[in-house]
Amino acid sequence: MSSSTRILILGTLLDGPLNGYQVRRQLETWGTDTWANVAFGSIYHGLGKMADEGLLEVVESGKGGSTVYAVTDDGRFEFHRMLMSYWVELRPIVDPFQVAVMYMDRLDRSQLLRALEARVEQLRLMVAMTERAKGTKQQFGAPRHTDENLELNAGMLRVQLEWCEKAVKKVKDGDLP
Repeated sequence: MSSSTRILILGTLLDGPLNGYQVRRQLETWGTDTWANVAFGSIYHGLGKMADEGLLEVVESGKGGSTVYAVTDDGRFEFHRMLMSYWVELRPIVDPFQVAVMYMDRLDRSQLLRALEARVEQLRLMVAMTERAKGTKQQFGAPRHTDENLELNAGMLRVQLEWCEKAVKKVKDGDLP
């Protein structure tokens, strides 16, 4: 379970006890699979693991995803510790696309152009989709500031789109690779 999944589970349970299915639905509503790399299948394992660690307590036993969990005082402390570290620690943005950029010289010019142009189209679609999602998540119970996360994500996509569009021109002009 990633540290992002861990803090998201703890944070979701701060508002009150939930079962695994309810935690998953809330995280899906927020779109966490697109910006936090949440593997939804790991939620159930994470709930049990954090209960074993004393960060959560079982308030109602059930089968499968129906066990209800609540955050303990230790869990609240862990949530706040992680939250503050996420606010102040800069971490590298790990994106496999940067690996592709490093090896662009291993593609012939036509392959590189096709790859870049395909990425430009994907990025345009993702920016448009992210922009359309703003303002809609609240209808499903997501907090208003979910839009800020969407705006941050759209901004990062727009920066990459701008870079790719410039790279296409450089490849066409013979300036890359």
